[in-house]
This record gives sequence, structure tokens and C-alpha cells, in this order.
Amino acid sequence: MPHEEPAGEDRDTRHREPERDERTGRSAAAERIRHQTQWVEQQIQAAQRRGEFDDLPGAGKPIELGEEHDPDWWLKKLVEREQISVLPPAIALRKEDAELDDRLDALTTEALVRKEVEEFNARVHHALYTTHGWPPVVTPKRDVEAEVERWRERRDARRQAQAVAIRRERTAVGKGDRPRRRLFRRRAD
Repeated sequence: MPHEEPAGEDRDTRHREPERDERTGRSAAAERIRHQTQWVEQQIQAAQRRGEFDDLPGAGKPIELGEEHDPDWWLKKLVEREQISVLPPAIALRKEDAELDDRLDALTTEALVRKEVEEFNARVHHALYTTHGWPPVVTPKRDVEAEVERWRERRDARRQAQAVAIRRERTAVGKGDRPRRRLFRRRAD
């Protein structure tokens, strides 16, 4: 009984061997890698002939090295461009502590406030026991329940201020306007 191949499958896909260069007998991929630098140089020269490198930003301008060459110039440019703040843990915690009330005020539920204060306390705890050196960590942990109560008070004060502002706006608008007309009238039966 002759051997039959499964339908849809040809002999080449099942028994594929890497391509070989006829001249050297090496694999074609190895030859490409071996001549990669020549290929890249050819691509660059072709792009130059097409004018793809003309009018690039910074063309003809000197590279900014400053008075002394700084080997970390690229890192400083990255920090400046991306506005990355690199602070020691103790200073970062002080900054976070100063901004914590504003972050808590942006939250909408007590559960989120509790979670945020607990995470802040965990960061303070971690810094206290893992940071050695200067400056020392002096940021205190915050009492979760006291912070929730302060958050409630600030929230209630904001709500009252909003209610007063709305009442003032309504009375100011109502004094100069004529009464509103009703869109629908009840029918007298």
C-alpha cells in the first residue's frame, strides 16, 4: 500500500531545512549576518543619495557639550525633558505628606480614604526600616480614623459652601428675571 500524504500539507513544509548558500554551503542566515555591516552601510548610502538625511533637526549645529563633557548628559536631559523628580525617600515622603490632604479630598468614599492613608503609612514604615543615611525619615504615620474624620469635615464644609454658592446664584438670577412660564397647564375638568 503506497504512502499517502495528508490533504493540504505538502512535503516542503514538513521537511523544511534551512536555506543554504549554493556557493559556500553555509546557511543563508549566517551569510546575511556576516555581511550585515556591509548591507547597513549600503542602506545608509542609498538613503543619503535619496536625500533622506537632508534638513534634519539640528543639522549643521554643534552638539551641546557645555564647558566640560558630562558623560551623564543624556540622563540629565531625560530628567529635564520628562520632568522626573528624583528625591531621597525621606524628602519624597515629606512632600507626599504635605500633599496628602489634597489627594484625600479628591477621593469620593471613606473606603478609598482609608486605603490611601494605609498605603501612605506602609510607605512611611518601609522607609523607616529600609532607608539608612541622610536625611533621616521624620515623616510620621497618620492615624487612619482621625484622617477619615478630618476628610468628612472638609467634605461637609465643601458641600455647605457649594450649597451657599448655589443659593446665592439662584437669588441673584431670580431678582432680575421675570417669573418662569409653565410649559404645561393643568386642564380644569
